Amino acid sequence: MTDPAAPRVPDAVRRRRRRVVCVTASLALQVPLLVTLLNVPPAQNGPAAESSAADERRLEDVFTAAAAEYGVPRSVLMGVSYQQSRWDSHRGKPSVVGGYGPMHLVDVPYAQGMLPGAGTQPLAGPHTSPRQGNSLGTRSAQPADLQRAARLIGVPVEQLRTDPAANVRGGAALLAATQRELGKPLSADPADWWEAVARFPGMSDTVSANTYANDVFNVIRRGAHRTTDAGQHITLPANPGVRAQPRDSLRPKDIECPPELSCSWIRAPYVEIGDGEYGNYDPADRPKDQKIEYIVIHDTEGPLPSMFQTVQDPNEVSWHYSIRSSDGHVTQHVRTKDAARHSGSQYINARSIGIEHEGILSQPDTWYTEQMYQASARLVRYLAKKYDIPLDRQHIFGHDNVPSPMGVTIPHMHDDPGPFWDWEHYFDLLGAPLRGTAGRHSEMVMMLPDYTTHKPLFTGCRTSGVPCTPHGSSAVRLHTEPRDDAPLIQDPGRRPEGDPSTEDVNDLGSRVSAGQVFAVAGRSGDWTAIWYQGSKAWFKNPKVRPTAVGTTGRMVTPKEGLSEIAVYGRALPESDAYPDDIPVKDESPLPYTFRAGQRYVTQDRVVGSFVDKSGTDGTFRVVQGDDEFYEIQFGHRLAYVRVDDVDVVDVSTTAGTPSD
Repeated sequence: MTDPAAPRVPDAVRRRRRRVVCVTASLALQVPLLVTLLNVPPAQNGPAAESSAADERRLEDVFTAAAAEYGVPRSVLMGVSYQQSRWDSHRGKPSVVGGYGPMHLVDVPYAQGMLPGAGTQPLAGPHTSPRQGNSLGTRSAQPADLQRAARLIGVPVEQLRTDPAANVRGGAALLAATQRELGKPLSADPADWWEAVARFPGMSDTVSANTYANDVFNVIRRGAHRTTDAGQHITLPANPGVRAQPRDSLRPKDIECPPELSCSWIRAPYVEIGDGEYGNYDPADRPKDQKIEYIVIHDTEGPLPSMFQTVQDPNEVSWHYSIRSSDGHVTQHVRTKDAARHSGSQYINARSIGIEHEGILSQPDTWYTEQMYQASARLVRYLAKKYDIPLDRQHIFGHDNVPSPMGVTIPHMHDDPGPFWDWEHYFDLLGAPLRGTAGRHSEMVMMLPDYTTHKPLFTGCRTSGVPCTPHGSSAVRLHTEPRDDAPLIQDPGRRPEGDPSTEDVNDLGSRVSAGQVFAVAGRSGDWTAIWYQGSKAWFKNPKVRPTAVGTTGRMVTPKEGLSEIAVYGRALPESDAYPDDIPVKDESPLPYTFRAGQRYVTQDRVVGSFVDKSGTDGTFRVVQGDDEFYEIQFGHRLAYVRVDDVDVVDVSTTAGTPSD
């Protein structure tokens, strides 16, 4: 899921972080448990108690000061506190869920040990099911964290338990931190804080969060006055001009998402990280300055919370959307008009939208859920329609299909979402089913193994060299000759030292995938050969349950008189197209051969272009050339050849069988 020069996300970042399920205030109905569960000493008398009371007598001033200190509207801070505790501090005693003070900040480690069995199980409440309604899909799906609040304001945890002033400051700091994480300004307008308020108590579904935020804003609109448990008279003046949000208010107005999906924002930052260097995406005005041509399907190779940390780090990579495994919740990080850094190729980044799916490619049953497939397909269908992107496998492809920009980067290109991603089902959900359009003797074939029954051997899912549990797969393995014991096809770019391809789950050197289309190079019994990176590559294709189906389309082959042509990982403009202040980019042909007589399938013709990011403001300029290229399915990955180097062969009928 990473970008060119960036290494794969470090293991430390990808480790699963413990998730704590929040407990709502409704558990206060279990007050009778307090006597037995909470061994809390009685309230103190004397100077300490007098000091605490003095602090509470200043509570209105505390709200005013904390709101100013952290840039939170006073009415928002007071409204949240009213909804959390009705401004009561309970003299430093925790609630049954470990909540303290006027902001009811939850001391998570304390709360985990509070209820029977909580040492091994997360606390649960009526609003914590990740499948109830639409889930928020953010790191803040946990209670208002007292320990985090203490870190934010730089005071001991104990002080937030016992000092109402510190507790209010901690709540204000949490609200401000959430607002910043949402990419929103610390505005003086209470309405701008709607989403931060909704996330404050850590409810994990939008229905409950929406109800909570509505309640808070109702308090702000009508005002409130009461005497606290410490005898303080607190008033929140009415502000009837602040309107309650509609039911779908948790969905930001600028979210780019179909209306039937649950979507939210966690924004990637765009800040200067060095001398004229900016991270972690590239501002643009697509499709005005650069057409969006591709959608790249990634998996995270780790849980989403760690990935949310990554995408918010300006020194890290970025992508446009994340999709959660458990329920398909969509989180946007970068506007689609801007270019994220996600594919390993700046050329593809400038022309694509990157979508991360929470998952690990070697554990498909654990991560690749139907909810995620369906949400992803809805999102891609929406984006493809918006940007006129064809729904085929040369425009909707995996990170493992991204063309390497240069030969030296081929070994470092990624392999997600892997052989267990069900491309046939995915395209069914897209409304563009993968189907044959010609007879079995066509000159072109589409890879289309039956996912359920097609179970090629893979190793390394858990331990290197150890066979994976047999599983349905979209991948088709290729051999040098038409027999099962023949060596696997070797990718000279991936293994320049000549090492053989393997059956490892991460080894792409000898396989293709469902929906990819190739020119037939020969047939022998139950075996079919295709042209693959300059060689004949054989796969078993029996008449019963065939691995590939005949199809129609266009192929390219070297023009007559050319014995071999160059193959590129990007379609760059000719040198004359570059202005004087932009250095000419080296074309760097890939280390493969495309010889006379070979054919490769094309589904697109593009004009050479290059995105320059050397501007002082970090934005890019597009250098547009005149030279044109055909995008071809050259191997597992895509590639480009010059239009002037090839002739086009149309396959529109069930053409005869090529010779062996």
